[in-house]
Amino acid sequence: MPADQHTGPFEDRLTAALHEVGGAFDAPRTELAAAGARRGRRLQLQRRAALAGSAASLALVGVGGALLVPWHGTPAPHPSSVAGSGTPDPARTYSADDVVRTLQKLLPRGRFTSTEARGTDEELPPLAVGVFDDGHGEGSLSVGLERITASGRNLNPSAEVMPCPEGTQSDFDSCTTESLPDGSAITVYQGYEYPDRRVDTKAWGADLVTPDGHHVGVIEWNSPAEKGKPITRTDPPLGPKQLKALASAAEWREIIDALPEVKTPSAATGGPTRPGELTGPTILRKLKLLLPKKAAIVSSGSEETGYGYFVVDDGKGRSLVQVNVQPGMSDVTGELFGSGTETLADGTLVTVREEPGEKGGAGVVMWTADTLRKNGLRVVISAFNTGDQNKDATRKAPALTLGDLRRIALSPQWLTDTVTP
Repeated sequence: MPADQHTGPFEDRLTAALHEVGGAFDAPRTELAAAGARRGRRLQLQRRAALAGSAASLALVGVGGALLVPWHGTPAPHPSSVAGSGTPDPARTYSADDVVRTLQKLLPRGRFTSTEARGTDEELPPLAVGVFDDGHGEGSLSVGLERITASGRNLNPSAEVMPCPEGTQSDFDSCTTESLPDGSAITVYQGYEYPDRRVDTKAWGADLVTPDGHHVGVIEWNSPAEKGKPITRTDPPLGPKQLKALASAAEWREIIDALPEVKTPSAATGGPTRPGELTGPTILRKLKLLLPKKAAIVSSGSEETGYGYFVVDDGKGRSLVQVNVQPGMSDVTGELFGSGTETLADGTLVTVREEPGEKGGAGVVMWTADTLRKNGLRVVISAFNTGDQNKDATRKAPALTLGDLRRIALSPQWLTDTVTP
């Protein structure tokens, strides 16, 4: 988890490649946590290396630079009138150039400057990132594409799409989820890069999942970058209706259909077959099912993969609950789990800890359950006696007990990429 807690609504799925450091869990800097952080940074370096390769290809195909975007720009290659069949067709490929041109076609009139992009023939899913100016100021804009299930599998889009925070108190100005006539589900939200609004950078977006497993995520800001740049306009360039139209465009589904078939979880390993971490929204859906009924959800957020959090309230005040799910951690077992570790009958390692918070809030405590299964899957979950680690404690103890945390971390929910009610 990056140093900034609550870094923005659902920015995970589209912008992890832009983060300088990712994948490290926000835990005390003991040697155990430091080992996990090192592993996370190694994974992030691999992601950045893949992104660098795609950036190099941009120079060859000439995607980079300012593009003037009319209402109906030059169509992307492989035009089709159907909204994606849901059947993978890797014989058709889309370059980073194609993905950017598709975004160019779908945007309203303005100037789009591409900064990064990926096609369907790369290690990471297709992506287009850039700065869009409709004449009223620059705003960063990202579109990410992926297939989240194998073709032919039953999929409930409403259960897979990003959930809106529950409860009357939320970090969003607006968040709605609706079903479309074709059975797809879409969430459109208006929020902030920093929920505490220490900087007035707005983050708006849309997340769409189809019955065939197409996933399209759009996110935009009222600044040329998500962080570190001055605010250049009052609101991001696209309004909610435009975000909905962009995310649901048929062209994205055609590109997703060019991605290879997604493998189903392996029964032998009991986990995802690819090194693939669970997406942040999937983690949120799983965690929501596992929370004690008394813990009402106030707000939520996640990273692109591997991390999600809820702020809950059991009637005694807000409490932050965060979980990190990391596959492939067997190589650092000795660093993560030492004396006092419990070994279960199936070989799973378990340790629980009660420690002070380290973000500076007075009286903050953090309770943690850390687990590592024999297949290398690490699930670590923590709860705090405050809704924000950077602020003082608001209650005596976290809303979840150590027993709750242990039960959640050991749940079989984490062993597959699907959500089982």
